[in-house]
Amino acid sequence: MRIKPLQLTLLLGPSLVLTLLLLVLPLVVVALMSLTDWQFGAASWNWIGLGNYADLWHDTTFRKSFANTVYYLVVVSLGSIAIGLAVALLIESHDSWRGFYRTAFFMPVASTLIAMAVVWQFLMHPSVGFLNHVLGWFGVQPHNWLKDYDLALPALAAIGIWQMSGLALVMFLAGLKNIPAELRHASLLDGMRHPLDRLLRLTLPMLGPTMLFVVTVCGIRSLQVFDTVHALTQGGPNKSTEVLLHTIYAEGFGFFRMGYAAAMVVVFVGCIFVLTLVQQASMEKRTLH
Repeated sequence: MRIKPLQLTLLLGPSLVLTLLLLVLPLVVVALMSLTDWQFGAASWNWIGLGNYADLWHDTTFRKSFANTVYYLVVVSLGSIAIGLAVALLIESHDSWRGFYRTAFFMPVASTLIAMAVVWQFLMHPSVGFLNHVLGWFGVQPHNWLKDYDLALPALAAIGIWQMSGLALVMFLAGLKNIPAELRHASLLDGMRHPLDRLLRLTLPMLGPTMLFVVTVCGIRSLQVFDTVHALTQGGPNKSTEVLLHTIYAEGFGFFRMGYAAAMVVVFVGCIFVLTLVQQASMEKRTLH
């Protein structure tokens, strides 16, 4: 049955209106705001064109937060993907307690990160923290993890890996379920009896689409880090843990420079858009081949 234009409009109209109102229109407003010098609460503003973007180029705080965000993105994405894949393979190879392990590893994803940040703050306490207590058994001196310039960002990245590896685990488990059992049996008949051989020549190639999706999701969620930074370090010490979203928050709601913060938002959305395009292009390339 052929759908008439009027019927198609009635079917797609509500979703298109919601998309325009909730996604497109706010992005347009933010993009226009980034071209002004508007400050929150000010009665007037001026068009300054690309002035905010030129200031971003010379802003050491923005460059530092951008570099920290890239570091966090790479470390957390790689760490969570590696741990999630390893645990997924272990769970899939054993039938017992599979549901329990899946639930236990996914709990950090479903938990309130602010509440868990308080727990991590206690665990990393320089004097009474459990982490320093355990490391003391091996002769390691106590560290003030969240106040050390060199250790604060890696500490936050470790928390991010803990929080995100459960999400990667669940997605990898779903991908492993989609590998036909016939291929596993055929690989044994073809002589791939070593687990590492089957992993490299069968499992990982079949997990290609899932891997691309996990990389994209973990990358985008890593770019969105804010809660742990705001709750634990406030971007310190000395901007060592400053990330893009926290810088946007500070500029917009701390210094009330909404136009300048809007320019940062445009850059932030652009980074997410690029990651999405890379994922889509990779999926299309894999489909064509």
